[in-house]
Amino acid sequence: MVEFSRYYIEFLRIFFSNIWLFLKRLWEAFSNALFYDIKGYFEYLINSSNKFGWLDWICEVIVMIINVGFFTFLILRIIQLCRRYIRFTKKEVEKDSLLEEISMLNAKNAELVDEKNKILAMKVAGSGGYHQEEEEVIADKSSASKVSGDVRFTKLIKVDEEYKNEITAIMMTPEDMITLPDLVQRFIKFSASQLHLYYDEKVIRSYFAGMATSKILILQGISGTGKTSLPYAMGKFFKNDADIISVQPSWRDRAEMMGYLNEFTKKFNETDFLKALYKATYREDMNFIILDEMNLARIEYYFAEFLSIMEMPNVNEWKIDVVPDSWPTDPVNIKEGKILVPQNIWFIGTANRDDSTFTITDKVYDRAVTIEINYRAEFIDAPYTDAVDMSYDYLEHLFQEGIKSNPIDNKLMDKILKVDEFVSKNFKVTFGNRIMKQLRSFVPAYVACGGKDIEALDIFITYKIFRKFENLNISFLQQEVSQLITLLDKLFGKGSFPVATNYLLDLLKTA
Repeated sequence: MVEFSRYYIEFLRIFFSNIWLFLKRLWEAFSNALFYDIKGYFEYLINSSNKFGWLDWICEVIVMIINVGFFTFLILRIIQLCRRYIRFTKKEVEKDSLLEEISMLNAKNAELVDEKNKILAMKVAGSGGYHQEEEEVIADKSSASKVSGDVRFTKLIKVDEEYKNEITAIMMTPEDMITLPDLVQRFIKFSASQLHLYYDEKVIRSYFAGMATSKILILQGISGTGKTSLPYAMGKFFKNDADIISVQPSWRDRAEMMGYLNEFTKKFNETDFLKALYKATYREDMNFIILDEMNLARIEYYFAEFLSIMEMPNVNEWKIDVVPDSWPTDPVNIKEGKILVPQNIWFIGTANRDDSTFTITDKVYDRAVTIEINYRAEFIDAPYTDAVDMSYDYLEHLFQEGIKSNPIDNKLMDKILKVDEFVSKNFKVTFGNRIMKQLRSFVPAYVACGGKDIEALDIFITYKIFRKFENLNISFLQQEVSQLITLLDKLFGKGSFPVATNYLLDLLKTA
């Protein structure tokens, strides 16, 4: 045992001596390299430079600059890392002190609550005493009162109060029970005579046909052509003002649009969008929410949940999560923390396409109906025309009857399938099931509004299918584009597809 102890002590002495020797020699090497041998570097340079030519001196200067730059960068980088580490350590220390302070405040808060309960108990006892059962009843009532007094949704509760005793049923007169073509004409005359806004019949037919096809409409085109004013005028026409929501570039998720629950205050930060959506649950007429400049942020980020749920065939499943749980004081139409998106609401997005905006993806375009507005309509001298009192049920009945009465005939569908075959083969773009379903609604609804089926097809196919060509390299597909224009003239008649033809010719010009 003694011999082993001597061995182990000697082993440790030798081991640590070697470590010390290593560190000492390492320090000496750094010292010699960076401090003591500097004089020797210059002496060696002076002795060697006697044989230098002009090219050697150029190389020497370049190498010296590189070396100095490298060591300067290395020193600055080390300093930067040290400062960053110091700042990080300082933040962590401050964070720990804040957490400690919060825990102390929570402990003091708990003490104050206990003291308050004791004082309350003393007051109750001083008033004549009570039994254990009575104390539990008082505690339960106090707890229930607290919950009932906490309101998470102040704006939505005001909406409940506003509609509490209001009659929301729409009383339609015989003058308001009009057909879809009359509805188009009446709107044009109303907006011209009362709002001094002028619209082309094709645009308004497309708008109503879009309403019959999808709950999402995209109005795009150059600035100043009346994209925002169209749904605004529709709100005035149906006597229910549209809600204009300005999309912000900072929107990254649906919380920016819908609002969010503040876990600290237990209050819900309500947005105007949520209020407009909630208000629609009380109404029986048409509701329009305008997402102005909707492509200033990525639509598939902040609007993703709506894009998904509105694909569900069962409209009773169109529910949006608002809060994770349910409180007795929550608004009436928020059930189990969810709000049901009503059928009488449309989301109208306006979009300018320039360098300041994001590209609208196919996921959004495929689910929406796109209306291109690139020009102002001419002045219309219309007589004074009143707005209309019309319920959503009546308008939906007009849409369904129009779709049912004007189906796409088989010959026209065969021509559409030939276009689909050509486009799929040459451009690798196809008519999907979703687009075909929308086609069977949009074209009949457009015809029911007083238009022609070829006219509706021209608009629909251009902005649903041909729009996707913008993502292709058209410079390598110029022959195929020309053949497509020829095919459209051959199938539908020369000049029958002016919108599509002009669109494709513009693509060839920019190729």
